[in-house]
Amino acid sequence: MKNRLLVLAIIAVMTVSLAGCAANTTHQRTKQGAGIGAVLGAVSGAIIGYQSDKNRGAWRGAAIGGVAGGALGAGVGAYMDKQQTEFEQQLATERAQHQIEIERQQNEILKLTMSSEVGFDFDSAVVKPGFYSTLNKIADIMNRYPQTDIAIVGHTDSVGNPDYNLRLSLRRANAVADYLMDRGVGRYRLSTEGRGQLEPVATNETAAGRAQNRRVEIYVIPN
Repeated sequence: MKNRLLVLAIIAVMTVSLAGCAANTTHQRTKQGAGIGAVLGAVSGAIIGYQSDKNRGAWRGAAIGGVAGGALGAGVGAYMDKQQTEFEQQLATERAQHQIEIERQQNEILKLTMSSEVGFDFDSAVVKPGFYSTLNKIADIMNRYPQTDIAIVGHTDSVGNPDYNLRLSLRRANAVADYLMDRGVGRYRLSTEGRGQLEPVATNETAAGRAQNRRVEIYVIPN
């Protein structure tokens, strides 16, 4: 029991100290990635070290794991920083016209939200030709950053039959995935899902709210 408590105390100390060290880096997202990586590395290293050497193994394992994990986390953060910057630069026009939103989420995931009004005609899952240039930019950036997976999720408003809306949202997600594949994005990196009217981001009681709910989201996930 004492040894177990010692290991937990070591992990807690290493977690705090390594996260503090990570805060000296230059970019906020890279800081967070380094801190998370350091924590996970310290925990894993402490457990492995403790198992191999009950006396000092946890200390050594936490130190080594924390350094390695911090470096890995910082690298992931920097990688996603660069990719986000390219998305923001290349899609500046679309963002200014409120056709697409770019958001950094937890765990370094990038979320691109596109209005279905821009990408599809009413009751259609065929990508509009006017949306090709936007998807071309997205595909080109994704091809330059192969260490990411892409999850595409379709959404609708609440008008009409829920089962039909669910199928329509999936068809639209698949249409975006197919277009990206045609532009060279590997199929193994892509997954699709339709959520229909289940996850509104605005009220369905107004036209403006329903327009917000009709959307396709692209999640760019470091792998």
